[in-house]
Amino acid sequence: MALSTSVHDLRTLIRSSHPLIIIETVEEERVLTLLQSVAAQERMPLFEWSITRGLTRQDEGQTISKMTATPLAVLQHLNGLTVEAIFWLKDLAPHLQDAAVARQLREVSHHFGRSRTTCLLTGHPIVLPSDIEQIAVRLDLQLPDRDELQSMLHSVLQSLGKRTSPRRPGSTTVVQSILRSLTDSKPAQSGPSAQERDAILRALQGLTLHQARQVITQCIVEDGTLSANDVQTILKRKVQAIKDGGLLEYYPLEDNRFELGGFVNLKSWLERAKVGFTAEAKALNLTPPRGIMLVGVSGCGKSLAAKAIAREWQLPLLKLDAGRLFDKFVGESEKNFRKAIEMAESLSPIVLWIDEIEKAMVSGGGSGDADAGLSRRLFGAFLTWLQEKKQEVFVVATANNLASLPPELLRKGRFDEIFFVDLPDDHERTAIWKIHLALRKQDCTKFDLSKIVSVSDGFSGSEIEQAVVAALYRALHHKTSLTTDLLIQELSGTVPLSVTRHEDIDQLRTMAHGRFVNVR
Repeated sequence: MALSTSVHDLRTLIRSSHPLIIIETVEEERVLTLLQSVAAQERMPLFEWSITRGLTRQDEGQTISKMTATPLAVLQHLNGLTVEAIFWLKDLAPHLQDAAVARQLREVSHHFGRSRTTCLLTGHPIVLPSDIEQIAVRLDLQLPDRDELQSMLHSVLQSLGKRTSPRRPGSTTVVQSILRSLTDSKPAQSGPSAQERDAILRALQGLTLHQARQVITQCIVEDGTLSANDVQTILKRKVQAIKDGGLLEYYPLEDNRFELGGFVNLKSWLERAKVGFTAEAKALNLTPPRGIMLVGVSGCGKSLAAKAIAREWQLPLLKLDAGRLFDKFVGESEKNFRKAIEMAESLSPIVLWIDEIEKAMVSGGGSGDADAGLSRRLFGAFLTWLQEKKQEVFVVATANNLASLPPELLRKGRFDEIFFVDLPDDHERTAIWKIHLALRKQDCTKFDLSKIVSVSDGFSGSEIEQAVVAALYRALHHKTSLTTDLLIQELSGTVPLSVTRHEDIDQLRTMAHGRFVNVR
């Protein structure tokens, strides 16, 4: 459980005389619960400091201490204390840019290092001077687990029950009914069933406690009840949190209308792999499929395949953008990766698409030297998660450059299968032409498809799509309908990738031959 694990970890740090602990979070309410639990178990007083209230003892109410309001003043005060206590310093990190404050914190840490007394800094983000970073230890406060969320849900319903107006006894009855359904073994008639309660709690996972409380309150206030219908409202809030985070891109199931031409072997494999998510497979102790990797020629449908897989399996899709992971501050890139994975797992079952994985995990040509080992650490974290993940997150990784992919990623067992995507053959090009012409409201029977398919030999799927778009622009400009001749004219004026990168494609085919499964 997230909070109990954090309590254990924090107690261990305090007992082992760590004078400076960092928790990077905005959830001060959860930090307070954590510190109150630790302080009670360790029988130590808990003090809080903020720049607006100064240093106060937590159990003495909302007092104000102006004498210790400034960062330098409170640190000078702490340096003279001999009491063993926990001192929670809120939002101190920005003030450490002042050399005097930073120096005083180092002296306090040295003073506290001989006892159990601890300074705990919170805020977000927390960027420390390098000399202080060396003596501090960071504690990761995980997102709330199911038990914390259920406890929050119970307290929200109790709060709403007390606040409901006497003029609306019906609302009070509904809230009390929901409250009983969370504690009784038999759910109340007008409250959520056990199955609905599980769906609600599962939908809440991945949100902070504050975000979860807000969306639950909104659901109850809107219609006076809490049911499975509110799961969509919760998911919308979670999608907004994903967008705000900036690490992941969310494709809802209802917006996924992508079609895939050809790829017969891949489609057959997906049909078989889908069985791995069923109860029958679980009964045989079979784990759900981990994921697949698609390697091959650029523009031939690898990214489209990721979207088509999500549509085929009726699952939402998350895209992890490699470039968004990297951060200039030490440790932030790894933290971004963990945050993205936590969010993906909270939305399971889901398809996680990692586009151009070689750029995310093996920058610098696979050596990791160009970024002081950052890409190696990210790569190691990804392999560990892929091997040990428990949630139903199906990974679709795409790669264009086989040369930069390390052998650890390509060995059998990392992914369930590795597919090679080559330039489309005649049959696949026919399907691709039909898809793109129909998508632009063109009647395929009015075109000489066999001739078009022949002329477009060596063209990738994206090049075919662009030819249709460009020919339609030309037709609109000339105020005429789209014809076979216009399409062939557009193709004739295009130099495909199979010509401009002929040597690279041949090398790619040679490397893939006998190693990977062809999608056809």
